[in-house]
Amino acid sequence: MPRIEQFRRALKVLSDHASNLLLERRVRQQLASAAPATGQGYDAVVYFADDVASAYQVRQWFGPMSRLARTHPVAVLCHRPSTAGALLKDAPLPVHLATGIAQVEEFIQAHGVRVVFYVNNNQANFTVLRLTSPIHIHLSHGESDKISMASNQLKAYDHCFIAGEASRRRIEAAVRHLRPGSLVEVGRPQLDDSLDGTGGSQGTTGGDRVGKAGTTRRATVLYAPTWEGDRPAMAYGSLVSHGPALVEAILASGEYRLIFRPHPRSGTRLPAHGQAVERISAMIKAAAKTEPEAGHYVDDRPDFAESMSEADVCVCDISAMAMDWLPRGKPLLVTMPADPGAAVDRNGIAGVVPLLDTGDSGNIVQVLHDLEAAPVSREQSDLVRRIFGDTSPFASTRRFISAFERALAEAGL
Repeated sequence: MPRIEQFRRALKVLSDHASNLLLERRVRQQLASAAPATGQGYDAVVYFADDVASAYQVRQWFGPMSRLARTHPVAVLCHRPSTAGALLKDAPLPVHLATGIAQVEEFIQAHGVRVVFYVNNNQANFTVLRLTSPIHIHLSHGESDKISMASNQLKAYDHCFIAGEASRRRIEAAVRHLRPGSLVEVGRPQLDDSLDGTGGSQGTTGGDRVGKAGTTRRATVLYAPTWEGDRPAMAYGSLVSHGPALVEAILASGEYRLIFRPHPRSGTRLPAHGQAVERISAMIKAAAKTEPEAGHYVDDRPDFAESMSEADVCVCDISAMAMDWLPRGKPLLVTMPADPGAAVDRNGIAGVVPLLDTGDSGNIVQVLHDLEAAPVSREQSDLVRRIFGDTSPFASTRRFISAFERALAEAGL
């Protein structure tokens, strides 16, 4: 390598390091200003080691954690300064920063933390898992039929709070030598957020939104594709394969109001998916400008609850979005992955809900007509029970808090 190139790389490393130090210093000042009184103890922390693009994973637990915090104080403990700074803007819980294991250990001891929650399987989690004083509980960040939901990594935690019977069967069939009793069914506490004024991330209205709910009598379609995944078996995203054609057809029909909510990680691995987001967003902005009364918009708010509540029909991929939509009892259309390597569980949602092949994307309007005319099947209602168990108001919240308290009692904490 030429010396000039080595010199440029060295300068960039130094520049990045200096920028990170400045960012950390600024974020720590912000956190200190927002911190509760000295000596605040926490029964639990949500440890989050990922970047800002993945912050949706912890945000969706804000509602349940806020309700838990009414009786058991909870905080968010971030590994990255940028993520801590982003979450501080809308977190209903105290946010703290610990950039290394020594800081994590010091925080846990100083605040009397008894439980550490994890919403993903980031490698940094396993550094914290070496600590033996707290209980380690895996939550995940959504229930879905994605192959990643049955991971051997789950054996590392003391408990895994899962949605229901479907999750249990999936994990027990795939993960060998799982410790008996480690899987605890709690449902989906996030489904209670719309019933509780203090739950969930409020966020701000997306800047791309044009029009408001109620300005048109058109049925509202929510198109919420997932990201491209990190390997072929996880290639469930429909942005490139289905997205442009189905969006163009819906907008051209003049029959529907369209809400587009792309996954926050879209394009982080495959640029074509990010480009598809830009293309589709441009189409929707143009349609909204031409026909503002239709109310089309791109939803970029931190919380997806509002766009889901506005929609009459959902078109999405094999993902947690599909599972969260099911209990609403409204029409759901799931895309069939175009990548033949994508793992599709025909015993799950793909075996019950209508699937949209790539070739039918341009015919989406007729597909939607047929979908709206058909009643929600009994199989779909049975699937909701297998996935989430009891979905009556706050049933999942009660199970979640009860499971937390049992974990404390069993550990003698």
